[in-house]
Amino acid sequence: MLFRRGLRVALATVSLAALTAVGITACDSGSHAAPDTRSGPSVLVPGRPGEANRTLSAREAAGRRVDDDTPNAADLAYARRMIEHHTQALEMTELVPDHAESQSVRRLASRIAAAQGPEIEVMKSWLKTNGAKADATSGGHEHAAMPGMATQAQLEKLRAARGKAFDQLFLTLMISHHEGAITMAVDVKTDGNNIRIEEMADDVVAEQTSEITRMRAME
Repeated sequence: MLFRRGLRVALATVSLAALTAVGITACDSGSHAAPDTRSGPSVLVPGRPGEANRTLSAREAAGRRVDDDTPNAADLAYARRMIEHHTQALEMTELVPDHAESQSVRRLASRIAAAQGPEIEVMKSWLKTNGAKADATSGGHEHAAMPGMATQAQLEKLRAARGKAFDQLFLTLMISHHEGAITMAVDVKTDGNNIRIEEMADDVVAEQTSEITRMRAME
């Protein structure tokens, strides 16, 4: 997020400088015409980590909307997929009261449910605000493609387990589930464009990284 803000500031500053330079040249020549943003010095735009820098023409730099955070395909896909991802986590936590033995597992499941239930509603609201449906891309293919999702066979095994066996399997599956959510959040921070989605992704990374640490200590 800092990189994007820095890039916006850099582009805005360089664009202004380029336009000012063109305007001064026009005044010196006695012309009062509006500056021509099609000519002038090019602008070097730093690439994202691991990517090469890009060069924009003066016209491209001047016309670039540095404050545009319109949701792109990556933002929309993240919200839809994370709703489904969170929903499976809630299905797993619903088994805990009748299957778990450990009080630590019970408290953990309660915290996960308390956090992810409201997050689902926030993402549904965000999609509605942006004119998108929450279930537009749901389905078997999307489900299988999401990192960390438990398979039907794993869920059936979890439903059949009791006591310590349930506790251990729950932790194993939930750790993997959280790691998958973090992967999705990191990806949208790279590929997305909307600041609100980036903030939600930051929350997922922070929250679920902390819970993974707690779960690993409980194994």
